[in-house]
Amino acid sequence: MIPTIRVQAQDFDAAQEAARLTQGRADIGAVVTFTGLCRDEGGRLAALELEHYPGMAEEEISRVAAQAVERWPLQGVTVIHRFGKIAPGAQIVLVVTASSHRVAAFEAATFLMDYLKTRAPFWKKEHRKDGTSGDWVAATEADDAAAGRWDA
Repeated sequence: MIPTIRVQAQDFDAAQEAARLTQGRADIGAVVTFTGLCRDEGGRLAALELEHYPGMAEEEISRVAAQAVERWPLQGVTVIHRFGKIAPGAQIVLVVTASSHRVAAFEAATFLMDYLKTRAPFWKKEHRKDGTSGDWVAATEADDAAAGRWDA
């Protein structure tokens, strides 16, 4: 099974991606989808700008998706991550995992999101409603702690 990895500017349809992953498959008993959205940060954010190195980001996400496939009995994995300026409320990331059983699908999806949140090669910059640019956004200590549980 080869994971589907896409880094793209355009939006995605989570239901369509899950259906694509499971179409014609009777061996899948669980599908977990996670969709990450851009928050407005208390009303102060106009957009979140995501940058990446084309090719490098896909390769690195593919590497981690392959780790998930080795670690859990998965029948399918899709990861889509957007780049460019993302407005509050818009979708940023999609992770879809499919397995015979729910635990593997949930754990693999969580593993992938923990990686994407903390270590994926994306750079995020805030653009505020007042017209100023904010700081580059770093992973929080809570994000790092969540990702650290998979290192054991």
